[in-house]
Amino acid sequence: MSNISTKADEIVQSARGLIIAGGYNSFSFADISAEVGIRKASIHHHFPTKADLVRIVVARYREEARQGLARADANIADPIARLRAYTGFWEACITDNTAPFCICAMLAAELPVLPADVAVEVRGHFRDLAGWLAAVMKQGEAEGRFVLPRPAAEEALSFMATVHGAMLSARAYGDPTVFATVVEPLFDRLEHPASGGIT
Repeated sequence: MSNISTKADEIVQSARGLIIAGGYNSFSFADISAEVGIRKASIHHHFPTKADLVRIVVARYREEARQGLARADANIADPIARLRAYTGFWEACITDNTAPFCICAMLAAELPVLPADVAVEVRGHFRDLAGWLAAVMKQGEAEGRFVLPRPAAEEALSFMATVHGAMLSARAYGDPTVFATVVEPLFDRLEHPASGGIT
């Protein structure tokens, strides 16, 4: 039984890397077969369809993300430090190329053609993350650390979109340092909002 579980985990990890590299439509079971050293029929034994496999990949990814955010909540009291831990995680992953792109951000670009079960998981990840970001921003506002020009939920969506855009920019330029260049102004705006406007 443990061998089956281990092999299934290898298949999931292979699919995860292939999705990060090129998205849902960039790979087949033949690619996984070659990478893992397993017959395609054996992959189908664990995951009857590609949609089944990718749904599991995304579900596991969501659970890992939820656990990581929960650890940040438990271990980092300061809201700005918590947000920096989140962006710092991605900066490190992009720099050392261990996970240079968010799986769900990659798959979101393919939402119109994704199987419904996969799309549900992808959308769920964005709801999870936006909810966490909004909660951190509300805390920061309540503690006087942030001055939010818009409701926390809207600021969370903007923050999340900028982080994912920074990943894309780093990939487009082939330069990991681009990520920090794009993301750093987020913190300046949260801690030192621009004054002015119509008076």
